[in-house]
Amino acid sequence: MPFAPILHAELLKIGTLRSLYGALLALLAVSTAFSAIAGGDGASDPESDVLFTAFSGVLPGQIAVIAFGALTMSAEFHSGALRLSLAAVPRRGRWFAAKALAVGVPAFLVGLVTAAASLGAARASMGAAADGLTTGQQLRAVLGCGIYLGLMALLATGLAALLRSGVGALSIIVPFVLVVPFVIGDVAGKATDFLPDRAGQVALHQTWDGTLSPWTGLAVTAAWAAAALAAGAWSVRRRDA
Repeated sequence: MPFAPILHAELLKIGTLRSLYGALLALLAVSTAFSAIAGGDGASDPESDVLFTAFSGVLPGQIAVIAFGALTMSAEFHSGALRLSLAAVPRRGRWFAAKALAVGVPAFLVGLVTAAASLGAARASMGAAADGLTTGQQLRAVLGCGIYLGLMALLATGLAALLRSGVGALSIIVPFVLVVPFVIGDVAGKATDFLPDRAGQVALHQTWDGTLSPWTGLAVTAAWAAAALAAGAWSVRRRDA
């Protein structure tokens, strides 16, 4: 079977699950609201990274896109859905590639919209404090934010495929993103720069003094996502549906 109809079928599956739409809407709503609040609070701090403050709503909002990736994949393990999918597309690698693309593209596109909305809301709250941001910095951060959110969704997709559980994937990724960097930060030092969330978020900063630049940071996050997808693909290929 050609790849295009497989991808179309996977996109149609996502369209039939309202909870997945809800996750993407939550990403947009939460990120924009928190960025607007942070923009108002950060405008009074002259030493803050204005660009990162504008995108700070993405930090809580990313949980929604992680849930989108995990739940899209885990839906295949309910009520024999995976057996039906593989009966229609016996080539498991091709099916899994279509599933990953069906997750990554919407997450990236909604991530771009979220980034633009968050930046706009934060700038409105900041007022003159945001005047120092250049067009290049803002475009780089918006694009980087979209790529980062798409990669985090793919990371969750791969882990959910490996564990065959959306809850299992979320129970690992969410604490990993929200807790682990802060717990091990003083002990691990610069090693935390290479965690998937910390690396990708460099693109949201106006200036950076760590090990990674915005694009190398996104490359590190991409490597994490690729490793998770490879593990997930192995699980789909080797284990019974």
